[in-house]
Order: sequence, then C-alpha cells, then structure tokens
Amino acid sequence: MTMTPHQSSKQYSRAWIALLAFFTSLGPLSIDMYLPALPAMAQDLGVSTQMVANTLPAYFLGLAVGQLIYGPISDRIGRKKPLYFGMTLFTLGSLLCFLAPNEWSLIAARVLQALGGCVGVVMARAAIRDRLDVQASAQAFASMMIVMGIAPILAPMLGAWILQFSGWRSIFLILAMIGLICLFCVHFVFKETLKPERRLQLSFGQVFILYRDIFKDQSFRLPMFAGCFLGAALFCYISSSSSVLMDEYQFNQQQFAYAFGANAFGIILLSTLNKKLASRWSVLKRLTIGGFIQIGGSLLVFVAGLMLHAPVIFVFMGMFLAVAGIGFTGPNAMALAMAQQGERAGTASAIMGSMQFGCGLFGGLILNFLMWGALLNMAVLMLAFTTAGLWAVRIVVKNLQQQTA
Repeated sequence: MTMTPHQSSKQYSRAWIALLAFFTSLGPLSIDMYLPALPAMAQDLGVSTQMVANTLPAYFLGLAVGQLIYGPISDRIGRKKPLYFGMTLFTLGSLLCFLAPNEWSLIAARVLQALGGCVGVVMARAAIRDRLDVQASAQAFASMMIVMGIAPILAPMLGAWILQFSGWRSIFLILAMIGLICLFCVHFVFKETLKPERRLQLSFGQVFILYRDIFKDQSFRLPMFAGCFLGAALFCYISSSSSVLMDEYQFNQQQFAYAFGANAFGIILLSTLNKKLASRWSVLKRLTIGGFIQIGGSLLVFVAGLMLHAPVIFVFMGMFLAVAGIGFTGPNAMALAMAQQGERAGTASAIMGSMQFGCGLFGGLILNFLMWGALLNMAVLMLAFTTAGLWAVRIVVKNLQQQTA
C-alpha cells in the first residue's frame, strides 16, 4: 500500500493514493450524503430548511478547528496515532447525529463529527508531502482529487436511495459504519510516513510560534489564500444547492442527487486533465487557468441570479464551471503552498485546511443574512470569493516571476 524506501520521491502507489483519498472522502461524504434529506429533516424537526442547513457551517467549524489541532500533533507523534483518534471520534459523532432529538443537538453532534473526520485530510496531505517532491505531489494531489471526487458524486445518490427505504437518521448510521471501516484500514493498511528522526519536538507554546512562522512564510501564505478563496466557491455551492435546486427549481431528491453528482464529476474531469497537462504546463499556468474558469462560472451564476427566473440549464452551466475549476486550482495551489514546508508539512496542511473550511464557515453564516433569493445569495458569495482568489493567484505569479528573473 505504501512506497518502499528505495522508491524515487517522484513515484507513488495508486493504491496508496486511493487509501489516502478514502480517508479524505469522509469530508465530502459527511457533507454531501445528507443534502437531499435537508427538506425532510426540516419537516421532521419542525424548523426551516435554512435552519437545518446550518449544520453545514457547524461541520465546517469542526473541520477548521480540528485541523489546527491534528497538524502539529502529527508533526510531533507521526501520522498514524492521530488517525486512530480522529476516526474513533468521527464514528462517535455520527452515532450522536443518528440519535439527535432536535436541531441544536444535531448541530453540536455535527461539530463533534467534523472534529474527528478532518483528521483524514490533514494526514493525507502531510503523508504526500512526507514522501514526494513538489511536481510529484501536484500529480498525487490531482490523483487523490480524482478518486476523492467519486464521493460527492455517489454521496447524494446514496443519500437519496437511503431515503427511499428509511428515514434521514439512517444516513448518519451509514456514516458511522464508514468510520469503522476507516479505523480498520488505519490499523491494518496504513503505514507511518513520518520517521521518528524527522519529527518536531514542540511544546504547546512552540506550536503557536510554528503557526506564526508558517503563516509569515510568503511561499506558503499566498498560494494558501489563492486555494482557500477559490475553494470557497465549492462551499457556497454546497450550502445553497439544496435551496436553489430543490426549493426554487422543484428538483426531487433523485434529480438533485444527479445534478450534484454531475458538478462533482466536473472536478474529476478537470483534475484528470490537470494531471495529463502536468508535463506540458507549469503549476502556475494550470492554477491561473483554473481561476479564470471558476470566475467565469461565478459570473454566469450571478447573471442568472439577476434574472427573474433564469433557465435551469443556464444556472447549471455556471455552477458546473465554478465548481469544476477546482480540479485545476485545488491541487496546484496545494502543491505550491506545501512545496517548502518539509518536516512541518502536517502543521502547514492544518493551517491551509483550517483556512479553507473557515471560508466555508464564513460563507455559510453570511448566507443567513443576505436578503435576496437563494440563487443570487449564492452567486454574490461565489463571485466575491473567486475574484479574491484570482487576485491572490496573480500575486503568486508575479512574486514567483520576480524570484526567477
């Protein structure tokens, strides 16, 4: 499953990437599987769909905070022990979601679920950086995104299928079972990637100094902001897609699942193209193209939001481009940000992941206060985030060109 020590840093096992993608997929599974159930959950709990949708920013909060904890801990004790703890916590949180009697206990359980589930993405990023150089890591992140992209395609479909035979609570029971499978894989399959001699012996106070030093590192900070802002378009879409497609355009659960899956397929499509173009185009060029694709999609959604009742195909095209472009921006921004981090890759990965989901939390909360329709609310946030992201990309390009001049 893992690479042997004598393998080149430019090589990686497909099975190893698939394992890391499986751990990382806890996030999209936990976010996307229950989206078709939001209206049914609202009816069952006696609240609005938007109130139940607040379980999404609650999950983003847990993801943001949890990653800041796992990063430095994994740099100190290795990658495997945090995986044990996180997967156990995720399973427990999923069971509490299954048992939640009201919306507030569900929100609290979602935070706990996220605090556990976020361990997968931190350890996957750090493990890749432990073993691979920047060019190989960009391809590995793209490969992982392709595999991981299957999760948001299948998750809403699986959720809609479960709803045909059982209630929404069964979705969280399935997630608890997936958590147990992950625990099995951690114990029997995953091999430690951070050797003891490369671990950082940090005190509690030194962790904050490390966070400060990494954040001050321009080679990390600028690509991180680019990736976070551009990635936030996805969180805007996730938080609003149920209201837009099911409430405004009257999609049923199965139709919503297919539409959501098609957009997720766009990420896989562009991630595959990104990987194939790795030998022809630089990381920076692919990142820039992805940024323009995303902002183009956001503009389409914005124009649709200004129309009285935009054709659904027009809305879908904008959503597709805004989301699919992440297949270009995500892996390349991550590779650039992590390129110079070395032994502190776990902590750097945690900062980037925390900032990404912090943007998702911020966007989800802002949606509660915007006064327009669900489509225009989503479009305004998407356009704001992608504009900021493309601006950050331009600064990254300018700085790197100056360094090589």
